[in-house]
Amino acid sequence: MINSEDIVYACTCDFAGKTRGKGFPAADMEKRLKRGIGWAPTNTQITCFDAIAPSPFGALGDRVLIPDAGTRVTLRSQELGLSEDFVLGDLYTTDGQPWALCPRSILKTALERLRRVADLSLIASFEHEFQFRGAGMGRGTAYALQAFRPNRVFAERLMGAMRAAGLEPDTIMKEYGADQFEVTMDPARGVSAADHSVILRQLVYAVAESCGHAATFTPLQDPAGIGNGVHIHFSFVDENGAPATYDPQGKHRMTAYASAFAAGILRHVDEIMALLAPSVVSYGRLTPHRWSAAFNNLGVQDREATLRICPVSAMSDIDIARQFNLEFRAADACASPYLQLAALVHAGCQGIEDGLVAPDATEEDLATLPQEALEARGLRRLPSSLAQALEIFAASDHVRNWFGEEFVTVYPLHKKGEMDFVAEMSPEDMHRAYALVY
Repeated sequence: MINSEDIVYACTCDFAGKTRGKGFPAADMEKRLKRGIGWAPTNTQITCFDAIAPSPFGALGDRVLIPDAGTRVTLRSQELGLSEDFVLGDLYTTDGQPWALCPRSILKTALERLRRVADLSLIASFEHEFQFRGAGMGRGTAYALQAFRPNRVFAERLMGAMRAAGLEPDTIMKEYGADQFEVTMDPARGVSAADHSVILRQLVYAVAESCGHAATFTPLQDPAGIGNGVHIHFSFVDENGAPATYDPQGKHRMTAYASAFAAGILRHVDEIMALLAPSVVSYGRLTPHRWSAAFNNLGVQDREATLRICPVSAMSDIDIARQFNLEFRAADACASPYLQLAALVHAGCQGIEDGLVAPDATEEDLATLPQEALEARGLRRLPSSLAQALEIFAASDHVRNWFGEEFVTVYPLHKKGEMDFVAEMSPEDMHRAYALVY
């Protein structure tokens, strides 16, 4: 008699935002926590379409993926229709040093910078929108119980899977777009916030499949339709765990550090957009009047601001200082959450180091203002294409200082490979291709 053997899949979330790795017998977990699994450097150049972008490594070299046991997700449930066992980890050189192109290690470096310049820790949560491909729910279903009802099994399985995986479910809804849903979860500290984002995406895929659906996180499935964003909520705590974002006497009720951090993001957002919204179709979503973001503006409870000051409620059982948070709205799920958070943290830390102050919040439709008025207030459109975003990224001395020469050289090559793959496609075929891979 031959018995099946449990396998753990050790993963990294790469430049394409794809969760890739290798499996090994679960019985070898302790060994793999020490020696890891082998990984080819050129794997980092596998695009979302599985084409290998230009690689400086070729067939040469080796890296090691070391699992982090605290991230392991094991869900074997007939009731939930799931059989999952995976673990996230970090990429190292063979001499034991964090690899300069490991997204998770890059985030750790950024978080250490935040601790060094402000003695603060980041608290964050990723809010995800996604769609079921070809579900055909039709009109009249936005936020509707009518549309939620036939998907209750999916929603309840997903909540159960999230909780079993160590995530704290918050809300789930039938969103505004066609066949679109949104799921939110409680915030987590530091690297765990990005880990939870990676885990959540995989749980959505798995639970959707168990319910006969195919989920997609593509930023824009239909050029004329509603896009799927990733809204990154963040705040800070001090070394004692006390909230450090809210100051009722500060500008926009932000502490000096939070204000400078916000200003840094808005000043440098163009330089990091290639990491935050990194697909060709990302930029069709980042246009005015799509409830996403189009300008480098700060808004108070404004869902078209790139950086939004979120509301607080006196009716909540949570203290206002712990409720108070900022939301970055110009990101999507084609990116590695580790690189997204690292980009925001580095830009924010630059704001702190430069002593910046958050700008005045906008209160009007910026798309209606003349260019002269925008320039007078330091407001500008976000990059309009991935090619433009990459050009700004590669030319930035700040980005080079934050991420290192190797990363700034290799990452654009990866994205060039992705752009080349879709260059000859019609718009319809290109959007369809992204919907299939995300």
